[in-house]
Amino acid sequence: MTQATNADPQELAKFSELAHRWWDPESEFKPLHRINPLRLEWIDRQARLDGKRVVDIGCGGGILSDSMARKGASVLGIDLAGKALKVAMLHAMEAGTQNLEYREVAAEALAAEQPAQFDVVTCMEMLEHVPDPSSIVHAASTLVKPGGWLFFSTLNRNAKAFLFAILGAEYLLNLLPKGTHEYGKFIRPSELARWCREAGLDVVETRGMEYNPLTQRYWLSGDTSVNYLLACRKT
Repeated sequence: MTQATNADPQELAKFSELAHRWWDPESEFKPLHRINPLRLEWIDRQARLDGKRVVDIGCGGGILSDSMARKGASVLGIDLAGKALKVAMLHAMEAGTQNLEYREVAAEALAAEQPAQFDVVTCMEMLEHVPDPSSIVHAASTLVKPGGWLFFSTLNRNAKAFLFAILGAEYLLNLLPKGTHEYGKFIRPSELARWCREAGLDVVETRGMEYNPLTQRYWLSGDTSVNYLLACRKT
C-alpha cells in the first residue's frame, strides 16, 4: 500500500467533523480525556519521557501529545485530519505548552524523511481506523531509534469486544458517537504482536484497559479481551 492511500477518507471526515469538540472533557471525546492519565503514566513509567524526542502518530486533537510535552518530552504530533490538527495547535498556543509541534503528514512519509530520529513512538486508538495497520507499525519501527520504545493501543476482535466497544459504548451508554468503530477493523493482540516482530520489534508488555459504567472508572489490568495496550522496543 502506498503512503498516499493508507488513510480512509470517511474516517478522516468523521474525526474532522468533531474536531471542535476535542478539548471539551464532556464531549464525544470524554473517554479519551478519562483514559489519558492511565496511558500517560504507563508510557512514562517505561520510557521516562522527560528529555525524550517523541512522535505521536494519529494524534488527533493532541490530548496525549500535549500531556507528554508537559512531562518534559519534545513532541511531534502527526495526523491526516487537518481540522483536528488545527484544534491541537490552537490548544497548545492557548495553554502555552512548550516543546510541542504538529504536522499533517502520513506516518510512512515521515518515516522516509526522518528514520531512527525518535526515542519514543506512540500510536494510540488509531490502528483500527486505517486500511493497512501493519504499514503504520512498520513506519513506527522505522521512526524509532535502536533501543527506543513504541506504544500501541487498539481494540481486540472478538464477541466481547463487539458487545462492549460497539453495542455498549456506542449504542447503550453513548460513550462514543455511533459509527466510531467498525468491528472488522479490530485487531487481535496476536496479530499486532506479529506485525511488531516482523518490523524488528520486541514485545515487552501487553496490558488491558477496563471500564466500569456504574462508577465510570477506567483502569489497566491483565484482561486484553476488549481494549489493550502493547509496549515494544526496537532491537
